[in-house]
Amino acid sequence: MQEIVLPDALLQFNAASPEQATAMIAACVALPEWQHALAAARPFSSVESVLETAIALSERWRLPELDIALAAHPRIGDKPKGVSAESAFSRQEQSSVNRHDAALAQALAQGNAEYEARFGRVFLIRAKGRSGEEILSILQQRLKNTEADEVQEALRQLRQITQLRLEGVFAR
Repeated sequence: MQEIVLPDALLQFNAASPEQATAMIAACVALPEWQHALAAARPFSSVESVLETAIALSERWRLPELDIALAAHPRIGDKPKGVSAESAFSRQEQSSVNRHDAALAQALAQGNAEYEARFGRVFLIRAKGRSGEEILSILQQRLKNTEADEVQEALRQLRQITQLRLEGVFAR
């Protein structure tokens, strides 16, 4: 029988105090209730089981959770400020947005402003792996959404971002 070896980060997560475990995943999404629920579900037998539980917990999110989580997200195209883990994730995720393209930067700023005026919140998108031009195109399409459809789309994007960040935590 082959012995299953767990990644160090998962071993640490499983063995950590509730406060330490919550701190390990806090940068994935600024939702303390989700963080506490995931930490309380330990121990996990695999990274896949952590991700499955995290996704199941994220399916409970609605507009109030979206609004709380968005407070920790910079605008697309803005340079994330600070040295927090959330800022580091945002810098990495937005790395393919060319900040040296003045026309793109202006179009993203204008799109962000239109989005915020229309929906009353920051535009949220899984930026990782997407170019600035692709993000701008999606932003322009999403401006046509109804409020209800846009809430659902923003929640989908938040779940994707959270999952990618969580995968990063356990890949260390």
